[in-house]
Amino acid sequence: MSGGLLLGRAVRVRFWGLVRAGHPVRPACGLAGVSHETGRRWFHEAGGVIGNAPRPLSDRYLSLAEREEISRGLSAEHSYREIARQLGREPSTVSREVANNGGRSGYRAHRAETEARKRARRPKVAKLAETGGDHELRDHVQARLRQEWSPAQISARLAVEFPDRPEMRVSHETIYQSLYVQSRGALRRELTRCLRTGRALRKPHRQAQMRRPRIPDIVEISERPAEAADRAVPGHWEGDLITGASNKSAIGTLVERTTRFVMLLHLPDGHDAIQVRDAMIKAIQTLPAELRRSMAWDRGNEMARHTDITLATDMPIYFCDPHSPWQRGSNENTNGLLRQYFPKGADLSRHSPEDLAAVAARLNSRPRKTLNWLTPQEKLTMILS
Repeated sequence: MSGGLLLGRAVRVRFWGLVRAGHPVRPACGLAGVSHETGRRWFHEAGGVIGNAPRPLSDRYLSLAEREEISRGLSAEHSYREIARQLGREPSTVSREVANNGGRSGYRAHRAETEARKRARRPKVAKLAETGGDHELRDHVQARLRQEWSPAQISARLAVEFPDRPEMRVSHETIYQSLYVQSRGALRRELTRCLRTGRALRKPHRQAQMRRPRIPDIVEISERPAEAADRAVPGHWEGDLITGASNKSAIGTLVERTTRFVMLLHLPDGHDAIQVRDAMIKAIQTLPAELRRSMAWDRGNEMARHTDITLATDMPIYFCDPHSPWQRGSNENTNGLLRQYFPKGADLSRHSPEDLAAVAARLNSRPRKTLNWLTPQEKLTMILS
């Protein structure tokens, strides 16, 4: 793998690290040393989902720099134990790394890095689906299945029947995968009838049976920058909808965590994902860049287009845990205040944008104890100035 490719990944990882830390896309591009167009392309390739972005390789794995250090240590004829001590690794890690990549005389750092990345690629070809060569293992497994042995019995007996042949090993889970996931397996589907259950499809565990998320590409609130928690840095928002009679009408509410400044979204034509997306983009684009750090929302269907909002505004959106309204405490409090003006059971679609602006102005001009009796508007003005 070339140094240029490694550097490119390092720059991309740095860019996404800055985005995760709460930087909008444009400033993150500048700090990472790439053009804004490149950053927006990376963001678009990830679908606007921070969780899809590349991360630094785990400390569990050797880095290229560590492999180069091993290579230099071998050239200096240092022992594995001495090289390991310099790296802060176990001697067995260094010994295994060298043995797997040419030995002491043939070890090369860049070649070892390339091979390690090849081995880490997913998905891998399933062991029982390998083509070419000897199919003895697959044939043996199929024969035992026809004898109505369970995958666990087959897997355990392989070590007994072939004690000196490590290539004749396969886990019971691999056998199940080869039976039920035909894209990975080479075992005949009809062999599932030989299993005790006789199921043609695998029954998932209870956790997998739970309802799938209604919103694609959710980014959990646990990934939100830590600076949002103490409210010292402005620009982190909380959002929600308040609904009218029979949930047929709604108003969007946005609250800035540091100042408690309120913005209301006019949704006269409904509150599905398209209407909420368009109203949010319009509102957020009126804010200066320093007030677009993040948005926290619950898991309502109205946020199904959250990636569109992030792409248009450079504001990442994080989703609260289910049934955890305290994670949007400022917004919940504000929604309670808004019920003075928009009672439950009312038709909220009859309110004009001017009505919403007037109500927001009233709340933003109320002194708040939590702000040392400043108003949200005064607090916001102090920050911006």
